[in-house]
Amino acid sequence: MEKFTVHTGVVAPLDRSNVDTDAIIPKQFLKSIYRTGYGPNAFDEWRYLDRGEPGMDNSKRPLNPDFVLNEPRYQGASILLTRKNFGCGSSREHAPWALMQYGFRAVIAPSFADIFYSNSLKNGLLLVVLPELVIDRLFDACRAVPGYSLTMDLERQVVVEPDGKETPFEIAEFRRWAMMNGFDDIGITLANKQDKIRAFENERLANKPWLAKTLVK
Repeated sequence: MEKFTVHTGVVAPLDRSNVDTDAIIPKQFLKSIYRTGYGPNAFDEWRYLDRGEPGMDNSKRPLNPDFVLNEPRYQGASILLTRKNFGCGSSREHAPWALMQYGFRAVIAPSFADIFYSNSLKNGLLLVVLPELVIDRLFDACRAVPGYSLTMDLERQVVVEPDGKETPFEIAEFRRWAMMNGFDDIGITLANKQDKIRAFENERLANKPWLAKTLVK
């Protein structure tokens, strides 16, 4: 998992409440057994004018000119600004994968669905909860200023606006530590128990050598 300490990026405003995970990555794209390749289909039903299916050449699909993420001014945005209860619906982990593979490093909202919140932090996508009055101000600034950007400072737990104004946010200390060190759950296990895992494997193969992988020529 990529480390997250401080990130500055262009903000894209998605002015919708209750955005569910099926909108973030529609169900037909969950057939894949891999954790990559979801970025081109993030917000697929809003982003394109036709129905997307796995394996389609997305570069040839018609874009929806009315969808905010298709506006030229928001291309390359890495921070998503949205409304309350973002990530509701099913618990699919593909949702944070799709957002990150689209290019987002952080999402700001007044609230998030609990499972989506947990899945996102475990995968390195920073979710920041801010008061609705602050969210309203950020939406206004984002629309008024082309290329509007924010700095997400996880180390100090503040969102920094272009004029230097800082707004603090809360995050569980354990998850903050894990993101700053680039540890997902597997990485945490390996960091703390790698010696024990290696010792177990060595003993297992010594007692049951037929379990070892062999090369067939």
